[in-house]
Amino acid sequence: MALMVVLSLLISLFALLAPIVLFMTACIYLWELRWNLKRDKNWELPLPPGSMGLPIVGETFHWLLQGSNFHASRRKQHGNVFKTHLLGQPVVRVTGAEHLHRLLLEEHNLVGVNWPQSVQAILGPTSLANSIGDIHQHKRKVYAKVFSHSALESYMPWIKQVVAETVRDWCARERPVTVYPETKKLMFRIAVVVLLGSLPDEEEVVNLFTIFEQLTKNIFSLPLDIPGSGYRKGIQARDRLHEYFEKTILDMLQSSPEYSTALGILIKSSKDRGTMMTMQELKEAMVELMFAAYATTASACTSLILQLTKNPDVLDKLRVELQTKGFWPESTTKENLLHLSDITHLQYLDGVIKEVLRLLPPVSGVYRMALQTFKLGGFQIPKGWSVMYSIRDTHDTAPIFQHPEIFDPDRFANDQMKEKNARFQYLPFGGGVRRCLGKELAKLILKILAIELARISHWELMTKTFPKMLLVPVVHPADGLKVQFSCSA
Repeated sequence: MALMVVLSLLISLFALLAPIVLFMTACIYLWELRWNLKRDKNWELPLPPGSMGLPIVGETFHWLLQGSNFHASRRKQHGNVFKTHLLGQPVVRVTGAEHLHRLLLEEHNLVGVNWPQSVQAILGPTSLANSIGDIHQHKRKVYAKVFSHSALESYMPWIKQVVAETVRDWCARERPVTVYPETKKLMFRIAVVVLLGSLPDEEEVVNLFTIFEQLTKNIFSLPLDIPGSGYRKGIQARDRLHEYFEKTILDMLQSSPEYSTALGILIKSSKDRGTMMTMQELKEAMVELMFAAYATTASACTSLILQLTKNPDVLDKLRVELQTKGFWPESTTKENLLHLSDITHLQYLDGVIKEVLRLLPPVSGVYRMALQTFKLGGFQIPKGWSVMYSIRDTHDTAPIFQHPEIFDPDRFANDQMKEKNARFQYLPFGGGVRRCLGKELAKLILKILAIELARISHWELMTKTFPKMLLVPVVHPADGLKVQFSCSA
């Protein structure tokens, strides 16, 4: 009797679930069919292999949950060119120097800029990231002054002061420091002081940091403009930052601009080129520069501390170089790090920073859009589809890097980067006409942080294992990386 009841319940459950399963299967089939029909009929080549995931959301949730395993598992299954559907759009993921070579050299011909809709809306239409053609070239020339050699020289005292104060604060704490988000707070302060020349009062800094965190967390989100959505929260944070920056910009314009700050240099550079930036352009520039300097460099700073923690022998070699070159507590010759040339001659430090950016580039991939249908890796890339070239996966598979899983700064001491196509195998700041303008500022901040950490502190991991690394919105440790700092004797 009991068996009959169980069988009856199972039959009823099957009868209830079967239509739902059939409906979902049909939806997934039609969703996949829809995108297969989007192939360019004028081309005989097939679309790249891969899955478009679930209707509407595609594989977005798989990507968010799996992190680095998402692309690694699909690359293993489908190869270096595969299709997927992320953040509301079809995407072809591309890995390998042989493919990146063509994409980067033919930018604005084969592919153009195409960040996800959420990025476009939050950064704004006049931002450098969303500009195209002649407008993009003009803006790059204006922005380039912000990262010139003379500009970096003027920023250095501010950066050194903020970094030194932060490291000393970490050392003075009796409890473990959660490195991430502490590096985010550090980078936010550096971004503000570089942009504006001074820090607002502490309460205002905390308030601005909270708003900017909201923007950063939601800059990569599904384009659903509904109450409570990540997209709506990102837009709200952007509007509040625009309101703050408008007051700041007006104050600067009404006084004599301080041309040793990024904002002042930007204003002067645009004037010198005969096209003074509008208020909207300046506000969007401030948000874009802060995002670029804040989120990605905070990620790299965290990765730097992680790798020095994992590799104490590297830290020892770095300290030897600093002692040899006079960068040590008892030495006063280079205490203030006032000149770029002082840091430029630290070759092992340079290798450490390059290796951090090779192993854990802050941005794992860059979005573009196919301007025309073209062939890549034996497949057709249809016009209008997104193309995401992978930085991290390309580093991992680059032939010039032997044993890529090993952290080895000395790999940059030889001439391997002079090999043919080497520049397409190592590109932590992207490549082509849209490579990151702020790369020298980012490397400078990382070097100053590494020097201060090595000079005045010791630290140890406070968890049993090293944390898992997540990729969205930038590379960062899942549990924040907990370490205990102490002052050097």
